[in-house]
This record gives sequence, structure tokens and C-alpha cells, in this order.
Amino acid sequence: MTDVLRRGRASLAFSFCAQGATFALLVTRIPAIQDRYGVSDALLPVFLAAVPILAGVGSVTTEQLVKRIRPSRLLRWSQPVVLLALLGVGAGDRMAELGIALAAFGLTVGALDASMNMLGVSLQRTYGRSIMLGFHAAYSLGGIVGASLAWVGAHWHLALWVSYLPVVVVLLPATFIGSRWYVDGSGPAVDAEGAEAGPVVFKLLLPLCLVMTFAYIGDSTVSNWSAKYLQDTLRSSEQLATVPYNVYMVTTLLGRSLGDFGVRRFGAVAVVRLGALVAALGFAVVAGAPGAWVGMLGFTLLGLGLCVLVPQTFAAAGRLFPGASDTAIARLNIFNYVGFLIGSPLVGALGDAWSYRGAMLVPMALVLVTLVYARSFKPGPDRYGDGHERPRTADVGPGSNGL
Repeated sequence: MTDVLRRGRASLAFSFCAQGATFALLVTRIPAIQDRYGVSDALLPVFLAAVPILAGVGSVTTEQLVKRIRPSRLLRWSQPVVLLALLGVGAGDRMAELGIALAAFGLTVGALDASMNMLGVSLQRTYGRSIMLGFHAAYSLGGIVGASLAWVGAHWHLALWVSYLPVVVVLLPATFIGSRWYVDGSGPAVDAEGAEAGPVVFKLLLPLCLVMTFAYIGDSTVSNWSAKYLQDTLRSSEQLATVPYNVYMVTTLLGRSLGDFGVRRFGAVAVVRLGALVAALGFAVVAGAPGAWVGMLGFTLLGLGLCVLVPQTFAAAGRLFPGASDTAIARLNIFNYVGFLIGSPLVGALGDAWSYRGAMLVPMALVLVTLVYARSFKPGPDRYGDGHERPRTADVGPGSNGL
């Protein structure tokens, strides 16, 4: 059982890492994609909005599919399609081909995100202690690798398909082979008298949905507006303006790598509260920054604060509905895309109508609302993270954050 869990954990972590790299390669080359297909500035938001909308559809569909198909099998087949769709984005030359490739990417990435987190939550329940942040740390590492590869492609003026092909050639067989060791984990028997054994009640899930939305509004603010904010508002150089997002990704990786230890030592509620406060402080520093370097300090704090919210929200949904965790996670995952859709247009509209400094206060306020819902992250039957880990029958080895 020990080897099975370890292999399952490592293979799932690699899947997270591969998806982080894949997504980064797509979003960081949007200008090149726009140039390749001749997409106008007016039409570009339509394409960008279509991906998260279709991903939401994919997540809803996953909720129904996992009633008949194991999440591991769904992930095994959705990840190769996502990789091939990425290659399709780089290889086409007509607008219709771009639309088809992005549609395939959006639909399957919704299934991929949902099934990855389903497996992560079920494995965490089997382990009996927090490991979800480690999986999302792997995603952040993949994002850094993907963004670096995208920079290389842009720096050397490589065609999109030339940039994407080596990545797909390496990751497609690697993820498919690794999928042999996925584990559809299951935790201890759920108390039949507990409300969590019944169907997912959206009223109970709603606080976590709001936290997920607010976290992704904050994340999309950084990914879409950090460079423009530093250059236009804080008067940095064009080169320096590219640094904040990289700093944000590195601190996200750092925070998630250490976050599982924090959850096990202080509990999920304390970690979520601290993350929300640090993220709010980061937005406040960004909004009031007198210059570029102070602004980068704010984006550093944002990475350390926001990084814990999404993994812990998925974990909390699994604890809240252990008898229907796959359904809860599929529904919760939709609000990932809701936050992504809302965040960038909201900040842009407020920045144009008011000021970008003032616009940064809106995601700050939304992140602070997380404090109101922090008790939704309180451990339930699993009891990890509050000093009372449940006994485990499987020896999962020392250093549970090591992948």
C-alpha cells in the first residue's frame, strides 16, 4: 500500500506540473497567437472568455461523467487532449482552426482540472493529513517552467508550433505513462449519520465557492495587470515590468511548498486567515506604492498570501462532503473560471473609469471577505491540521510534503 500511495502521489504531482507548464505556454504567448491568426483587439476578449466558459462546461460535464468513470481514467485521457489542443493552437493558420483548438482546450481543461483535484482530495483523505498544497506547488513549478520556455520562444522568435512541439512530444507520453499509477484514493468510512454522507448541498458549498471566486479574481489581477500597472502607474521600465509576475509565481511556489506543514501545525483555518491577510496587505502595498520596487514587494506578498487559498478550498470541499467529494469539487471548480472571467475585466473597467490604484483595492476587499468564511475550512472527520491527525493504517513514509 505504501508504494502504491507514493507512486500515485508522485504521478499526480507530475500531472499538476505538466498542466502548469501547458497553461503557462498558452497564456504567455497570447500576443504571438494574436499575431499569427490576425485576431483583432476587439475580437481577442471573445476568444479569451470562451476558454474559461467552456472549461466551466467541461467541469459540469465531469460531475456527471465521474458517476460512471473513475476520475483517474478521465484524467488519463483528458490531459493528452489538452496537450494536443495546445499544439493545435500553435500549428494552425486560420481563425476557424484557432477556434476549434481553443474550444477543445477549454472543454478538456475543465475536465482535467476537476479530475486532478478530485484525485488530490481523495489521496489527501487516504493519507490523513494535508498534501494538497504540495500538488498545487507542482502546478506552480510547471507554470514557471512553461513561462520560461515561452520566454525562450519569444526571445528567439520561434514559430509557435516550434515552441510547443518539443513540450508536447515530451509531456504527452510521460503523462500517459505516469497515469498508470494514479490512485483513486478513498478515505475511512464516513459516518452514515453525518450530513456529509448525503448529496452536495449548494448552500453549504457556497462559502467555498465565493472564496474560490475571490482568490481567482486576485490571481487574474496579478497575471493580467501587474506588468501594465508597474509600467503605466509606477513608471517602471518595460523590462522591469515583466518581473512582478515571475516574482509572484516564485513566491506562490514557495508558499505552497511550505503550506502543508503550516496546515498540519496550525490548522487550515489559521492558514487561510493568514493567507487572506497577507494577500490583502499585498494589494494595499501595490495600491499605495510610491515606486516600482515597493510595488514588487506588494506582488511578492500577494504570491505568499493567495497561494494557499485555492488548494485549501478544494480540500475543504472534500472534508465537507466526503461522501460526495467528486461532485463537490466539480461544482467548486466552476468558480475557478468565474473568478478568472470577472477579475481582469473588473480591474480594467475600474482602472479606466477611476484609477488603477483604486482598482487594486477591490480585489483587496474581496480577499478580506474570506475571513468571514474562514470557519468553513475547519477540519471535520479527517481531523488533520488541528493537532489531532487520525490514525493511519498505511505507512506513507517521512516527510509527507516530499513528492
